[in-house]
Amino acid sequence: MTDQNSAETTDVLVVGSGIAGLASALAAAREGSAVVVATKAKRPEGASSWWAQGGIAVTRDDPEGFKRDILDASDGTADPDAVDVLVENANDAVRGVLVDTLDVEFDQGSDADAADFDFAREAAHSDDRILHVDASTGKHVHVPFLNHLDDHENVEIRDDTAALELIRHEGRVHGAMLEHDGDVEPVFAGSTVLATGGIGDLFPRSTNPANSTGDGVGMAALAGADVADMEYVQFHPTVYPGEDGDPEDGPFLVSEAVRGEGALLRNGDGERFMPDYHEDAELAPRDVVARAVAAEREATSEVTLDVGPLEFADEFPDLASKCEDRGVDWDDGIPVGPAEHFLCGGVAVDDRGRTSLDRLYAVGECARTGVHGANRLASTSLLEGLVWGLRAGEDAAGVKAQVIEAPELLERDPALPDDFARQKFHRLRRVMDEYVGLERDPEDLQRALAVLRRLKGEVDAYVRTRTSRSLYELRHASVVALLVTRHALENDESLGTHHLVDDAAETASGADPSEPQEPTVDH
Repeated sequence: MTDQNSAETTDVLVVGSGIAGLASALAAAREGSAVVVATKAKRPEGASSWWAQGGIAVTRDDPEGFKRDILDASDGTADPDAVDVLVENANDAVRGVLVDTLDVEFDQGSDADAADFDFAREAAHSDDRILHVDASTGKHVHVPFLNHLDDHENVEIRDDTAALELIRHEGRVHGAMLEHDGDVEPVFAGSTVLATGGIGDLFPRSTNPANSTGDGVGMAALAGADVADMEYVQFHPTVYPGEDGDPEDGPFLVSEAVRGEGALLRNGDGERFMPDYHEDAELAPRDVVARAVAAEREATSEVTLDVGPLEFADEFPDLASKCEDRGVDWDDGIPVGPAEHFLCGGVAVDDRGRTSLDRLYAVGECARTGVHGANRLASTSLLEGLVWGLRAGEDAAGVKAQVIEAPELLERDPALPDDFARQKFHRLRRVMDEYVGLERDPEDLQRALAVLRRLKGEVDAYVRTRTSRSLYELRHASVVALLVTRHALENDESLGTHHLVDDAAETASGADPSEPQEPTVDH
C-alpha cells in the first residue's frame, strides 16, 4: 500500500534533461510550479542535446521559406499546422531563452556586431539560418541551461535517476516509478513530461549517447498512449565509423555544416558521386545522402568527406580535434558512413505536447509533433525541443499531485547474470541492423517481427519478478523495436527515411519467408 502521508509529490515531473526537458522545467517553474527533473544522464554528456553539432535553425525574416524547406525535406508528409507552430515561435524562443536568458554566445559574423550572427546553411535549407557555436552547439546550450536551472528555487535536478514505469489510473498519469542506485520509489506529480531522447541503443551504430533506450516511448506505449510514425528512423549520412571494439577510436558525427561550407563526398575511387543521386548533391535531404553513401561504400569499399575546399581546422576546430585524437588525417578525407541518428516519430502529441493520456506530455525526440514527417530537416531538433518544451511546461503547470496506489515492482527471484541485458541488446541490435535499417524488405520485416516478439515475451517474463534499471531499459527497447518494425510493415509506401526495397535476390537464394530466422551476420 502507498503511504499517503510519506509519499513524495511534485507539481511537475520531467523525465529527461535534454533541451526539451530543460525547457519544460523552465516554463513550468516560471509559472510557479515545483519541478523535479529526473534524468539517467550523468551530467552533462549523457543527454542527446549535449552532442548536437550543427546548430539550431531560426526563421529569421522568411517564415514561408523555412516552412517550405521543412515540408520539402519531409517528402511532403510533415503536418503544416505543426510546422507553423515551430516556425512562428522559433525566433522568440531562441532569443528569449538561449540568447537573453542563457547568454549563449553563438558565432558572430564578420562585423562582430551583437546582432550580427554567423548564420550557416545545412542540407535541404534554401537559406543561411543556422545559429551555431563552432560544430558543438549542443554543449554550449546544454551546460548553461543546466546551470541556470540548478540555481532556480523551483527546480530540483536528479541525475543518474531512471524512470521505470508510469503511475497511471483510468487514463490519467500521476507520476512515475523512479530508480536511483538500486532503490525504486514512486514520485507522484500533477503533470508528467517525457523528454527521454532517442533510440540509438537499438542499433549498433548511432550518434546518440549511450543508454538511449527509448524509455519515454516504451513507457508511454505500455501505459496506453498513442504513438505514430515509428517507421521513420533517420540515419545521418556522415559519421566517422571508428574501429569496432576500440573505445579509443569510437564513432563521431561529422556535422552537416561541414558539407554546408563546401565539403564533398567521394567514393573509394576518389570520385564525387552525389550529383548523380540528387540535383542538390551533398546538400540533398539526409535520407537521400545516407542511402547514396551506403551504396557507394558497398560498391567501392569506402566513402570519405573531402574537406579540402574549406579551411577545416579554422572553421571547425572541435571536429579537427576529434580527428587528431583518432589519428585521422583530414587532408586525405574523413572516412564516413551512415549511422542511426533521430527518431522522427514517437508519442503522438498536440501543439502543447499533450499526449492521449491525461496529464502526460511528451517533448523532444521521444514525441511525434508532426513537424518532421518522414524525414527531419537538419538543425530542427534543438528548435523543436525548445519550442514544444516551453509550450508543454507552461501547459503542465498549475496542477497538484494526487497520491494513488503505485504499481508494485517485484524483486522476488534471483538476480539475472550481470551480462544478461547486454547479450539481449546485442541480439536486438543485430535484428534491427540487418532487417529494419536504412533499407527494408517486407519479408525481412516479418522475420524481424517474429524474433522481436519472442525477445519481448522473454523480457516480460523476467520483469514480472525482477526489478532493475537494465532490465527495464531492455523492456522499453524491445517495445520500441517492435513498434518501429510494425509501423514499417504497415506502411507499404517508401517515404523519406522509410525506404522499401524488393529483395528478389533473397527469395532466389531459397530463404523461406514463412520460417523467420535470426540474422546471419554478426555486426
